[in-house]
Amino acid sequence: MPEPQAQTVSRRQAIVAFSLGTLFFGYAFVQRVSPSVMTSELMSDFAVGGAALGSLSAFYFYAYASIQLPVGMLTDHFGPRKLMSFAAALCALASIGFAFSDSLLTASLGRALIGGTVAFGFVGTLAIAGYWFKPAQYALLAGLLQTVGMSGAIFGQAPLRQMVESLGWRGTILVLALVALVIAVLLFRLVPLRSSEQKQLRTQHGIMQGLKAVTINPQTWICSIIGFGMASAMLAFGGLWGVPWLNNVHGYTTTEAAAVTSMLFVGWAIFSPLCGWASDRMGRRNIILLAGSITALVALTLLIFYTPVNTPLLMLLIFVMGASGSAMTVCFGSVKELNDANYSSTSLGLMNMCIVGSGAVMQPLIGWLLDLNWSGEMLAGARVYSAGNYTVALSSLLVTNLMALIAALFLRETRCRQVA
Repeated sequence: MPEPQAQTVSRRQAIVAFSLGTLFFGYAFVQRVSPSVMTSELMSDFAVGGAALGSLSAFYFYAYASIQLPVGMLTDHFGPRKLMSFAAALCALASIGFAFSDSLLTASLGRALIGGTVAFGFVGTLAIAGYWFKPAQYALLAGLLQTVGMSGAIFGQAPLRQMVESLGWRGTILVLALVALVIAVLLFRLVPLRSSEQKQLRTQHGIMQGLKAVTINPQTWICSIIGFGMASAMLAFGGLWGVPWLNNVHGYTTTEAAAVTSMLFVGWAIFSPLCGWASDRMGRRNIILLAGSITALVALTLLIFYTPVNTPLLMLLIFVMGASGSAMTVCFGSVKELNDANYSSTSLGLMNMCIVGSGAVMQPLIGWLLDLNWSGEMLAGARVYSAGNYTVALSSLLVTNLMALIAALFLRETRCRQVA
């Protein structure tokens, strides 16, 4: 298919391109959290326990996180259009492979390929925002991107569970493969090419030079620690272990547990753009991050040690967890402003590598902690863990949230301006 020539991009084209990027990112979140609503089926089909299931789910994060830095560097150099459309098409093939896997090894490889391909969605969409929108809109657009991602996560809870009950987990993944193929075609046809000036601006600086500049900047790593800590509850609790915890310990059905857990993503979706807007409006980054990290730490402590028995109150507490955690969105503006503008995608890729890395680390770690004191109880081929097991395992998230709070105290305030 011949590629159209670069052209002047209208406001409408920019909005369409950004919308398609957010759609791809939202799809990535459906894939990201999908194992949380098929834990019993996966444990039974592959005859595995919590640690192995956590590792299977985390293969998505291993690939996603490890490729984020190369994705950022490649996006700075080549632009988002080709990379995103090719990645979405490859994701369709990876999903088919996962759906037809007959062993834990092949399933893990399929899961890794899915994670590696959808990894292009986030940085690519923020590159679109950087190319064709005003700088003053960046934090708001990053928040909107997070909102669509959380909408994908919400769909990946109760609605996806209903699909699993109707089609089975393999049939559900095949449907997701078809969706990825459609997204690939739309991205290729509707995302504009960069202008020659934009290409020259990004390619006149060496890829490795950008990597060096970003990695030696301590502020990049401070932003990354904040992102790792504040995203850990969303990716580990919301992405895998919240549903079985509510199911095994608190007596909710899997569908009910998925609906309750999805309130974390609802809170994140609603407050991500609000945090970005408030930060842009006040001209401050750090105050949003400090307020969010403190609130998230308190809410998570209450959830683990004083779990409400009243369902609406429990949903409200989980909603607050998501709303406060969404303050992390402001970090995307900070890391961009604290690094050379020519290497913005590289800095975003490094930070996002650490954010998604929290899922890669915390999902299997919680599973390992659950297995550590497992009593041997089984139900329909799946392991059942006690309330005490979950309390110990989920407490690991308190450590990561505390890390984020401490790191936020050392972050340089940019006042929403490019300072590097």
